[in-house]
Amino acid sequence: MNTQDVTLPLPEPLFLRFQQMARATRQPLTDLLVRAVEMGGPPSWEDAPARFQADLAALDRLDDDALWRVARSRSPQASVIRLQELLDQRVERRLTPEEQSELEELVEEADRLMLRKAHAAALLRWRGHALPPADKL
Repeated sequence: MNTQDVTLPLPEPLFLRFQQMARATRQPLTDLLVRAVEMGGPPSWEDAPARFQADLAALDRLDDDALWRVARSRSPQASVIRLQELLDQRVERRLTPEEQSELEELVEEADRLMLRKAHAAALLRWRGHALPPADKL
């Protein structure tokens, strides 16, 4: 992995805390600082399936209002109903190839929406916004 050196002035109390933690855990100070930045950084989209990463990465560039719209977005009611119909039919009988393809597309759309909503909410929280419970978004 490529790295970049950064010079960062830290308040002395914070520096001393990290220095003490490094000694206590016998870890290099730089490793602890990198971990702190990773943990405190914006949510990563790199762990999502590759087919969704571009969508999630694009959310990083949105302003807060646009992220709120994504976080509050819903699937069209017709898509939700059709998805449930196909799932029910799949229990009763074997789906036709066309129905199976439609089901896969609807599941893909639902997965994409769910990941976008979750990532938008995580970005909003990281940016300092208080979020309502998931059922209130």
